Amino acid sequence: MTSNGAAPQHHLLANDSASDWLGIEVLGLEDGHATITMTLRPEMMNGFGVTHGGMVFAFADSAFALACNPAQGGAGFVTVASGVDVNFLAPTHTGQRLTAVANRRQQQGRSGLYDVQVTAADGGISTVVAEFRGRSRTVPNKHVK
Repeated sequence: MTSNGAAPQHHLLANDSASDWLGIEVLGLEDGHATITMTLRPEMMNGFGVTHGGMVFAFADSAFALACNPAQGGAGFVTVASGVDVNFLAPTHTGQRLTAVANRRQQQGRSGLYDVQVTAADGGISTVVAEFRGRSRTVPNKHVK
């Protein structure tokens, strides 16, 4: 929350239909850091009755993008993924609330390294369900005139 009690905002979310569909809420934003949350819905489950890995990946990827890019936008530049690794550690289910915490570990020039930890809350107990490591690259934004 911001000092006035409002949820933090990020310019990337203004036109992000995927994060909107996921139901992502931003809890915290700082330079190189983002904390987001979402509740798992039935349409996010796979044929095994657990959350589809792509949903967990997309959720972590959204936290990564928010941590990589300044909330107000960059002067003609965007930071995108150059590669990621994800490890799924535990299954999740409909109704659970996921939280992703993304942190920049290193920045050298236009390249960065970020870790995102995804946890699931269930009955007051929080479990780490995925670890995501993202490599970023800052590039010119070809959509800025």
